[in-house]
Amino acid sequence: MTTKLFTGGHVFDGLGSVLKNHAVLVEGDTIKDVAPAEKYADYQGDTVDTSGGTLMPGIADCHVHLVYKGEANPRGAIQGANPGEITLRVLENAQTALKSGITAVRDCGGRDYLEFPVRDACNSGRFMGPNIMASGKMICMTGGHGNENGRVADGCDDVVRAVREQVHAGSDLIKIMATGGVMTKGVDPEDAHYSAEEMAAGVGEARRFRRTSASHAQGAEGIMNAVLAGITSIEHGIFMDQECLDAMLERGTYLVPTLAAVKNIINNKDKGIADYVVEKALRVYDRHQESFTMFYKAGGKIAMGTDAGTPFNLHGENALELAYMVECGMSAIDSLTSATSVAHDLMTLSDRGRIVADCKADLLIVNGNPEEDIMMAARSENHRAVYKNGKKVDLD
Repeated sequence: MTTKLFTGGHVFDGLGSVLKNHAVLVEGDTIKDVAPAEKYADYQGDTVDTSGGTLMPGIADCHVHLVYKGEANPRGAIQGANPGEITLRVLENAQTALKSGITAVRDCGGRDYLEFPVRDACNSGRFMGPNIMASGKMICMTGGHGNENGRVADGCDDVVRAVREQVHAGSDLIKIMATGGVMTKGVDPEDAHYSAEEMAAGVGEARRFRRTSASHAQGAEGIMNAVLAGITSIEHGIFMDQECLDAMLERGTYLVPTLAAVKNIINNKDKGIADYVVEKALRVYDRHQESFTMFYKAGGKIAMGTDAGTPFNLHGENALELAYMVECGMSAIDSLTSATSVAHDLMTLSDRGRIVADCKADLLIVNGNPEEDIMMAARSENHRAVYKNGKKVDLD
């Protein structure tokens, strides 16, 4: 089997360490060895020169919406669109993300399961693309956040039925909307939508069928309902309080912050985004950053996620979330770890997201040392090459 040696620069292992003067040997789609470069001084095979740069694992984005392209009104952009066109959008967005170093994504709400064939094609290698986990339809209450295209369910029995529908359709994870949100008209992000009993029923049914779960949860009461139900990850976590934080730490609940979502709405507020969306984004912005910083300082598990596809939050710019987390007080090395080993662990891809022997060779080569300048990893113009399962991705 063909081998390839990456050598000359630094290696970020995805676990928190930057290794200097190390080489990485890849055989086929698998990392075979990570060792001091001198071990391979006489290597005669194919070599990739990483001098002046850093080899790191590919990045995982744990919260995207592949059916949307970051339009001012994402849902409106595909309203009435041909299903074939929506499916092509999913593939295009997935491949755009891959070319920018995102080798795994978790789709947290699509449209009529049209993202599933793209997931299967990318995961099987039929098409070049990131590893994709997909939740299918978001489960929400009547009038709740995401009700326009989610699976509306009310009461414990109906929530259980909705989870079973997603499992039957082929969902990899279950997405349940615990609170209101910014993008739905007439709902308050601080309101708990599902009751504690409904959340427990949904999360319990997901667990029974060996599915992880994610909850859009912004208000404190809704966050607590989801955490106490045993949710795998809290998405956004904007109004997290100390009680929520303590419960998440006790249970090992992940936070997927999606700082990019609110930031991009505010930065583009005069470009056609609905007034009610801008108003809510401005209201939650500072609190969002505060909750992230609070959770990070407490030692909580943070997995990178962006909500890519929401207004002006573009697929292909996902890695900027690394810089946004650093702006809120996270160290560069922790930011990188949150996007590699931690994010892949949340996605149950423990054989990816780290440069360790026997892991899959999903790799990104960046200029410089991202531990010293996070923009080397955050901005795609500083990326030299992307490899998926050991194969170089054509960035053109």
